Amino acid sequence: MLAFNLSHAQARDAVHHPLDVDVLHEQLRAQSFSTLDVHSAAPDREHYLRRPDLGRRLSDESRVALGQLKIDSPEVVFVIGDGLSAFAASKQSIPLLQAVVPRMADWKIGPVVVARQARVALGDEIGELLNAKLVVMLIGERPGLSSPDSLGIYLTYAPKVGCSDAQRNCISNVRPEGLNYESAAHKLHYLLTNARRLGLTGVGLKDDSDALLASAPTPPAVGDDSN
Repeated sequence: MLAFNLSHAQARDAVHHPLDVDVLHEQLRAQSFSTLDVHSAAPDREHYLRRPDLGRRLSDESRVALGQLKIDSPEVVFVIGDGLSAFAASKQSIPLLQAVVPRMADWKIGPVVVARQARVALGDEIGELLNAKLVVMLIGERPGLSSPDSLGIYLTYAPKVGCSDAQRNCISNVRPEGLNYESAAHKLHYLLTNARRLGLTGVGLKDDSDALLASAPTPPAVGDDSN
């Protein structure tokens, strides 16, 4: 019972704990990422939890700010959203980016957008305003009793306001105790590559990354001189 109560308290804290955006921006810039900061139309956590629709649209101020930006159209924009677990966004997003971005040398990547009081669909409006071909939302998932810090990844091609969940691909439970960063990066890179090739995401884009990984030749063990 004590363990259950502790897990329940951790899950509750994850939902209400605010995202430290200043620290996150600092950490991202230390990794040479340029960043932008936005806020949803939900003015605070109470409105965010009671009105999910507000978390899917930008605040007027953020919408104007993004609309006035003068940047070249990126192929992909990464958005880090607090979602239902700021713990997940703050702990898992940067290690995931560190794992996937080196695989994307031939991609034109836009600034990393940090979004407060964010729902998944907020990425659609962000991607549309930045004229991005693809948007990747890294967002804190609803905390479970054993996983208060799981990150979800949502990939959408041709993002725009009004996209449905059927137009997205999802990778869930990204954390060291779940789907580790390298495995998540492998899946995400596979999906990004094929989304760009096919011009779509969602139900028409299958994740065959596990089969591809299984068919890859096993590298020789360190010290194995078989030649």
